Amino acid sequence: MDTRFTLIRIYLFVCRHYRGRLAATAQRQSNNDQPNLTDEEVLTIYLFGLFKKRETVSDIHEYAKDHFSDWFPDLPSYQSYNRRLNRLSAVFSPLIEKALQKIDGKRAGKTILRIADSMPIMISKGPRASQAKVASEQIADVGYCSSKDLFYHGGKLHIVAERRDDRLPAPKRVGLTPASENDLKALRRVLPAIEDGILCGDKAYCDGPLKERLVEDQNLKLLTPVKKNKGQEVLSAADRLYSKSVSRLRQPIESLFNWIDEKTGIQDASKTRSYRGLIVHVLGRVAAAMLMLALNP
Repeated sequence: MDTRFTLIRIYLFVCRHYRGRLAATAQRQSNNDQPNLTDEEVLTIYLFGLFKKRETVSDIHEYAKDHFSDWFPDLPSYQSYNRRLNRLSAVFSPLIEKALQKIDGKRAGKTILRIADSMPIMISKGPRASQAKVASEQIADVGYCSSKDLFYHGGKLHIVAERRDDRLPAPKRVGLTPASENDLKALRRVLPAIEDGILCGDKAYCDGPLKERLVEDQNLKLLTPVKKNKGQEVLSAADRLYSKSVSRLRQPIESLFNWIDEKTGIQDASKTRSYRGLIVHVLGRVAAAMLMLALNP
């Protein structure tokens, strides 16, 4: 797709949805409530920079200055632009909702098959994790990533998505929690809004009583791999086969996370220096990724 055409489409999307709810989240109470570079332009520059695989705000600002200075003649210095962007951190969550509404949700088969999982967002990792302080009072803390076998300081990106035929799953719920928060605890916040069909997750979501209640109250089957009982060394052949089948069903969300990270570099948040910066890093990249899915189905 032509670069300039992509920029125009992003700008039109932002302008269409910024008025109303989005603008209210970033309303200024000052004499400078009508800056030369509009909020819509600030957001467009950031999202477009992510489309072009510029991973830091500094790189995005430099790219806009070098290649689109005639489109954004009032682009301020990097420091001013970064402050403006951080002030708009609350805008990205509702912007994600608008982008999700544009994604084609044609599911695989008649039964709704959803998948839940999380991805670590790492500000620092390894020995440095316990010493990091960025956003530690608001959301970031120390957690453990079993797939990478390391401790890290940061957060977790949670997604509940609907599986689709021959395409990446369509996200329906997106959230950010501290790194230490259990995946099941995060899922419980959105479970009341999920009814009917099947929900697949890994062993972190295993809870027998919850599974029974979801079937009875919400006609929702929660499928997870089988956990070993205390003292059990090996699962039975039937349990291994069942666990393998569930893992196969939930594999597409791993592809979704890998795709988001490949396109936006979301997992590495080492350049963030504040709570708002972390929110912009995570939710801004999710918004950009969802726009990529929506504009390039």
